[in-house]
Amino acid sequence: MTAALPRPTDVALVLNPDPIDYPSSDGEPVAETYTHFYALLVTLEVLRQYMEGQRATVLANQFLYYSEGMPRLRVAPDVMVIFDVEPGGRDNYKIWQEGQVPSVIFEMTSASTQDQDKTFKKTLYEQMGVAEYWLFDPRGEWVEDQLQGYRLEHEIYHPITDGRSAPLNLRLQVEGDLIGFYREDTGEKLLIPSELSQALRQEAIARQQAEQRADQERQRADQERQRAEQAEARLAALEARLKAQGIDLEGE
Repeated sequence: MTAALPRPTDVALVLNPDPIDYPSSDGEPVAETYTHFYALLVTLEVLRQYMEGQRATVLANQFLYYSEGMPRLRVAPDVMVIFDVEPGGRDNYKIWQEGQVPSVIFEMTSASTQDQDKTFKKTLYEQMGVAEYWLFDPRGEWVEDQLQGYRLEHEIYHPITDGRSAPLNLRLQVEGDLIGFYREDTGEKLLIPSELSQALRQEAIARQQAEQRADQERQRADQERQRAEQAEARLAALEARLKAQGIDLEGE
C-alpha cells in the first residue's frame, strides 16, 4: 500500500511554525514619576544627538530580549546605548538578532525600585557583559550623591569612582534632577533640549544683530560715498564758475 503524500498545507505548517511573539509593550507606565520620566527623556535625547553619525543606537524603555525563544526573559532598561549596530529606533531589541549587547545602561532609580535595580538588574547586566551600568536617583532617595556607576572588569562590576563613562568618552555629573554630560576631549557640555533651544535663540538673535550692524555699516558707507560725490560735484561746479570768470585754479 502506498503511503499518502503530505498535503501542501501540512508541509507549510512544519516548515513555517507560528513565530514566537516578542511583545514591545506590557502596558506599564514608562516611569514612576514625572521627575524620573523627564530624566529619562533628557538622557535619551542628549545621548541620541551625541551619537549621531556613529554606527550605534540609543533606546529608551524598550524591551531587551536576551534569550532566543524565551520571550519572558526580558528587561526594559530606561536608557541603553548599543555600538556596532544600525542606527535608528526599534520597537524592541533582540540580542541574538543584533549581535551586540548594550555597552552602557542607565536606570532612573527610586526607593521603590531600589532592590531590583541594585540586585537583579545589576546581576543580569553583569552576566550579559554590559560594560557600564549607571544608577541615577533624580530625587535623591537612596543613592549617595544621586549617581553611581559600575564598570565591568574581569566580568565583575566595580564602582566607578572617576565620574566618567569610558565607552561614551563623557564625564558625568549630577545637575539637580538631571545628569550633565561633558565631552572629555573638549570639556564642552552636551546641551539638554531646553539649553539647546535657548542657545539657538541666542544664536539667532546674535545673527540678527550682526546683520543689523552690517546694514548700518553699509548705510554709513553709502552716506559717506554720497557726501563725497556731492562734495566732488560742488567742487566741479565751483571750478566751472571760476573758469567762466577767467580764473584758472590749476594755472595758479
